[in-house]
Amino acid sequence: METPGGSAGETPLYGGSSMEPTELHSAPSAMLADYPPVHGFQDAKNLVCMESGKLWAIAGPIAFNILCNYGINSFTSIFVGHIGDVELSAVAISLSVIANFSFGFLLGMGSALETLCGQAFGAGQVELLGVYLQRSWIILVGSCFCIMPLYIFSAPILKLLGQRHDIAELAGKFSIQIIPQMFSLAINFPTQKFLQAQSNVAVLAWVGFMALIVHIGVLFLFVRVFRWGVTGAAAAYDVSAWAIALAQVIYIVGWCKDSWKGLSWLALKELWPFVKLSVASAVMICLEIWYFMTIIVLTGHLEDPVIAVGSLSICMNLNGWEGMLFIGINAAISVRVSNELGSGHPRAAKYSVFVTVAESLIIGIVCMILIILTKDHFAMLFTSSEKMQKAVSKLAYLLAVTMLLNSVQPVISGVAVGGGWQALVAYINLACYYVIGLPLGFLLGYKTRLGVQGIWMGMIFGTFLQTVILCVIVYKTNWNDEVAQASERMRKWSGISDEADTK
Repeated sequence: METPGGSAGETPLYGGSSMEPTELHSAPSAMLADYPPVHGFQDAKNLVCMESGKLWAIAGPIAFNILCNYGINSFTSIFVGHIGDVELSAVAISLSVIANFSFGFLLGMGSALETLCGQAFGAGQVELLGVYLQRSWIILVGSCFCIMPLYIFSAPILKLLGQRHDIAELAGKFSIQIIPQMFSLAINFPTQKFLQAQSNVAVLAWVGFMALIVHIGVLFLFVRVFRWGVTGAAAAYDVSAWAIALAQVIYIVGWCKDSWKGLSWLALKELWPFVKLSVASAVMICLEIWYFMTIIVLTGHLEDPVIAVGSLSICMNLNGWEGMLFIGINAAISVRVSNELGSGHPRAAKYSVFVTVAESLIIGIVCMILIILTKDHFAMLFTSSEKMQKAVSKLAYLLAVTMLLNSVQPVISGVAVGGGWQALVAYINLACYYVIGLPLGFLLGYKTRLGVQGIWMGMIFGTFLQTVILCVIVYKTNWNDEVAQASERMRKWSGISDEADTK
């Protein structure tokens, strides 16, 4: 297989030999050569070991960071859950609906950097990363002001959506109190993508770990010692979120000298094309995250909504722990694919995808088995209510299936981000989730009296269909074409191609 940079297929990388670098670089030395073809079991074994090392060197710290960040949400629910069932349901609604709405939108907007920074870094155009980062900050802060009315008017919105009056009022109060946390995401997400694109991820793990420890301490102080209740939980949530964002900015300004050259007026140029790519990324991710949010809302219309919402929220919370691990893998495969496409290495991008999907599937199977084995016990982490624990136990098998599906789907979505396919995936998500999954869940939940189990079954079918379609697309992808498109994207965004072509 010929690559744009030369005949990489002739390079015996698996045997450890070297070759002359292709014309592209300036790129990192680890990406100077494409992978050679696989011609047997030994080649495949060496490939898996080599690619696993590269993948987990990125995915491990990212996953740990995201798990720590998610732990901030989870421990907030745990502390509030021991105040009372109504408080648990209200905070779960706020975090799952209102905060998840902004989380999904801002994460999606920030994910444009995964494509641009990853491919720019792979192509050796490191100086562009700081400019992209500043553009993303500007766009995301502006987006926060657009989202803020959702927080301010969350109580009447939740009532309009059918939530019980007392749950909606308390959720609305909590949502207003966590507005500062939303603005922290506008700084947090772009800095994460900036560091991830360079595989500079160890600092993310340390920041996440320290923030989680601080959050647990502040939660204990505000909720248990000062007895500020839900207000104390919101205050701890805000403090921890801004601690993460500011720590990452300080690291970038102080230690990322190659990719951060200071504030630049270039960040104000080409904002509209950047906005369009950011919106495409946001729509792709939001359609998925809002899908799960909508299921929580539908559950609020069932009989005994406190138990229905609470039990589903506990399962979603636990599913989120696994989901955060795979979001880490999602980010890692996005970095690997975008870096390799930017470097002109189609075979390395393809093999990276295959290895990652296989390893993620194994992890998903292990998680599924653990949930089934502990189905009668894990709810005790979140609630002391025996009624709530029994409701959670009934959902355990659906949670197990969801965890299996979620082991593959985020990986394929990461490939889409790395390759710049956001718009295509957005259409697929819209069809599978909102045209098929949600209507089916509504019918099963309300027309067959399956309740929350029926709603979740519809969700699972939509996720399964989306995963199958994306797997087929990835399998049929022409990676040489993807390299060409990445090169064209770099010429467009760097602004130097026209000058080069005229020489």
